[in-house]
Parts: sequence; structure tokens; C-alpha cells
Amino acid sequence: MSFHYLCTEVQKHYFMEQLLQVNNLRIKFCHDNEWTEVVHGINFEVFRGKTLGIVGESGSGKSVSCLAVMKLLDEKHCHIDADNISLEGSDISKYNDHEMSEIRGKRIAMIFQEPMTSLNPVLRCGFQVMETILTHEKIDNEKAKQRVIHLFEKVKLPRPATIFNSYPHELSGGQKQRVMIAMALACNPQILIADEPTTALDVTIQKEILALLRDLQKDNDMGMIFITHDLGVVAEIADYVTVMHNGTIVEHGTVSEILQNPKEPYTKGLLACRPPVDIRLRHLPTVKEYLDGIWKDERQVIEKLSISSQERTERLRKIYSQKPLLKIEHLSKWYPIRKGLFNRTTDYVKAVDDVCFDLYPGETLGLVGESGCGKTTLGRTILRLIEPTSGKIIFNNIDVTALNSKELRHFRKQAQIVFQDPYSSLNPYMTIGDAIAEPIMIHRPELDAFKRRDMVFELLEKVGLKDEHYKRYPHEFSGGQRQRICIARALAVNPKMIICDESVSALDVSVQAQVLNLLNELKNNMGFTYIFISHDLSVVRFMSDRILVMYNGKPVELNDADKVFNEPEKEYTKKLISALPGIKDRKTMS
Repeated sequence: MSFHYLCTEVQKHYFMEQLLQVNNLRIKFCHDNEWTEVVHGINFEVFRGKTLGIVGESGSGKSVSCLAVMKLLDEKHCHIDADNISLEGSDISKYNDHEMSEIRGKRIAMIFQEPMTSLNPVLRCGFQVMETILTHEKIDNEKAKQRVIHLFEKVKLPRPATIFNSYPHELSGGQKQRVMIAMALACNPQILIADEPTTALDVTIQKEILALLRDLQKDNDMGMIFITHDLGVVAEIADYVTVMHNGTIVEHGTVSEILQNPKEPYTKGLLACRPPVDIRLRHLPTVKEYLDGIWKDERQVIEKLSISSQERTERLRKIYSQKPLLKIEHLSKWYPIRKGLFNRTTDYVKAVDDVCFDLYPGETLGLVGESGCGKTTLGRTILRLIEPTSGKIIFNNIDVTALNSKELRHFRKQAQIVFQDPYSSLNPYMTIGDAIAEPIMIHRPELDAFKRRDMVFELLEKVGLKDEHYKRYPHEFSGGQRQRICIARALAVNPKMIICDESVSALDVSVQAQVLNLLNELKNNMGFTYIFISHDLSVVRFMSDRILVMYNGKPVELNDADKVFNEPEKEYTKKLISALPGIKDRKTMS
């Protein structure tokens, strides 16, 4: 680093206006009358007009630290201690709840991760934003309403007056997130905390939200804290990055320093575990592998894990020399729109419209597109979890659309699905051992309890879990572990085909890498065929041999995964790829 560059950075730092300074923050939680420290004396600061990205896996302490600053943690079960939490020179660490209520929403505002759980489902969206304004300002209802509508225009919501009177369930995920942003900006805060605001959104909507936050920050000259587990997203929005692991800060610097020349193995692991956009790997490196010293840098990963073009060509030649396992012929699923006194059908929502493709044994076909494009409906229609309107589903030379209920049960033994949310997919009152054994009882009734138990133990081992987990309940596991349980349950009947429906979209990038590696390992060892549904093209490319891009229920493009990614034919595909959060001009790490 040159002396001139160092002086320039020092000058920039010196002349920036500091809005928030947190010194020696410690957080303890009480469980079973025992106190455990989860954040261990961290320091960070926020400057006007700048964005601090706080990055780390779930449980690293990033969200809880910001909640502690705003005093939104339960004081009965939580103890917060800090030398100083300074907001524009005032130490707010000693403020009582009444004093903090004057600050929350007015001087520091927060956008939470899941807008559906943050918005009241029984109140109209406009009223919920009005509440924030009326709490902090002396203003009449009509002026407050007009301000909310103006805010909705500012965050680029369509039909602001209509959305003002809409309930949360009537809006899309991206629209709900924009309502939350409008609520956070309602009183022109000096600091905005955005807690994983784009994690479960489509890449195109995510790109729009990130651009919107940048524009609003510039217009209002706000300081911002952006919390995420994805360093690719941080590259798009942050000026500075703080990397957290197990309640401590392991690395801090400018976004270019952290992304181009990370010093700590943990940071290198976070960077490496997201599927790369320029090479194809047979295995994603994980954070644990970096911490264990298996990998030192990106160059080593490329040398050891890259798949050559000859390897891939030979693999595809073997796959496509076989007869198709699944043939989809002009498959459609239309939902009628009924109106009028006699409830007559006036039109149709064409969720899936005239889709055709073949799927070969051992192949992974990726289905991509934005929310509402029909990819999930297509996956469920293939399994006849949703009845098709027209078309044929030919599986292993059998017409699935003509099967009766008894024959359909046999088909579903051969074709399974792993859903997006592992927690809602599991019965919270059933141990995971019983959950995995349940499909074995249905499809293999001749097996006694001891044989079923042995099969469950074997399945747990295959997905990287232990025998001791058998009697535990879903809430006792992490998100990644719960997804492994769902995969084990899908494997229980030894299927030929598995549909993975957004099965990693809500996971940390580090956990996502572990689950993707597991799915590939199972495919290679057991010969599975996958349909892999996702809105994330980089993940789909890593997993897939071919990719089918969908838009408004129709197939847009079907081709080799690398060709779709590197040489897209359709404008819509190009739009999806350009929306991927990338680490631009990243240098080789050494």
C-alpha cells in the first residue's frame, strides 16, 4: 500500500461525519439460569452517507448486535454491556425505554429480514406506515396519508394509492419489502439498519432493492448498516465491511480490501463458498475447510477442484446416450378467473403454459426464473401434487397423468420432492427419526420397526447427521441440518428422481455450499436424477447439466447450463444473469 494511498484514506476517514460509534459491546443470553456471552466486546462505527456491511453466518452475532444498539432485545433474558454507544455524541447505552422510543424510527430505523412477519397481516399497509409518522410527529391524518403515498412513490411502488389500502398478503415479496423500506424512511432517520433485506428475494428484485437503497441513501445522506451473509451482495452496496464469526470481529476494512485481499481464513471461506461465475467446480469449498487449513487460497481451489471441458463433455455424452427417464409433453396448468353473479370463467391464469422437455437418467435439469414464472407449479404438477390442465407426463415409459390413486402412490415412491422451507416441511411434534421412517412405513410395510430404525440410521449417516439425532425434534436443529433431514426423508424410499424446490435459497452461503455438495455427492454415489428449481442462476449453473429458463409460465430458453450462462440467447435470460450480485474485478487471492 503506497504512502499516498494511506494518507488519502486517513484524510477521508478524518473528514467523514461519524453518526454512530459502538465501543466494547458485549451481549449475554440466559438459558436455564445460565448466562452465555454471544457477542464478545466488538467495536464498529457508521458515517454519514456511507454503508457499513456486517457479514457472517447465522449465529455470528451480526443481527443481535444491531438489535442491542436499538435496545430491542428482551432485558429479562438478555444482558447488554458496552463502554459507549454514541449516537451523534450522546451515549444512548444508558437510555431507558421511553428515551429509546424517541430514537427508534426517528433517528435510527431498521428494515427486518422477513417483511411478512414484520407487517401486521390484519392492518392495511398504508396505515402501518402512517402509525410511524403519527407516533413521532404532530401531523394530521390527511397530511400523514399524503406523505405515505409520496413515500410509496419514492420507493417505486406501483399504484401507491391502491397499495396504501392493500393488506400485506395482497403484495408480492418485493412490494412488501418496499413497504418496509418506506416505513423505515418515514421520519427521515439519520441511520438505516437493513437486516438481510434481500435474502429470499429473486435476483432481479434483489438488484432493484439494492439500487433503491443506494439512491435513497444518497438522497437523504444517511448512514447505513447492511447485514448479510453474502459477500457478493456486500460488494454491490457497502463502503466498509466488518466480518463477524462466533460473536467476534475477525476482519474489517474497505470493501475492496476485504474482497480483493482477505487476510483471515474465515473471510476467504465466505468468499469461496458461493458458486463462482467463471469456472465450474466439482465441489464447493466450505468455510470449515478453510478454517481447517484444507484450502489456503483461490488458486489452490481452482487447481484441485476445477472440472475440465473434456470431463464434462464425456459426462454429458454418457447422459444423453440413454433413453429419457421423464418426458414432459405440452404440459399446462391453468387456473380459472371467475367473475359475475353466476361465477362464470372469464379468463385464465396460465401458471404453466405448454412446457416440453426430456430429462435423462443421472441428469440435473435446472429450472430458473423470477417468482411467479411457474417453476414451482411445474415441479408440483410433474408429481401430480397439482393436477395438470392438459399435456402428458411420461415417467419411465408410464403415463403419470393416467394413473389412479393407488398407481400414483407407487410413482411417488420413485419421484420425491425437497421443499424450500425445511421447518414447515417437518412436523414439529414428531422426532426426526419418526419423520424419516414415515415414508418407509408407507412404501415398505413389510419391514419391522427394527429394520426401519436401521434404515433411518443409515440415511442419517448419508446426509452427515448422527445416530444420536434420531430422537430430537426439528426445532433443535439449524436450518442446514433441517434441510439434510428433509433430504434423508426424500431418500428413504430410494427414488429415481428428486425435485429440489428452492431447497437452498433461504440458507447461509456457507450452509448452502454444504447442502449443494451433499446433493451432488448423493447423485454421484446413488445415480439420482434431479430437477433443481431456483431463482439463482449461479447456484443452478453449479448444479445443472442443462437449464430451462421460464417466464410467465412459458419456457423461454433450454440449453446446456454453461451456454445459457455464458451465451444467453434471450433478453430475459440476460436480464437474470446481469442481476446476479457479483464481486466485480476480483483478483486471484493468494
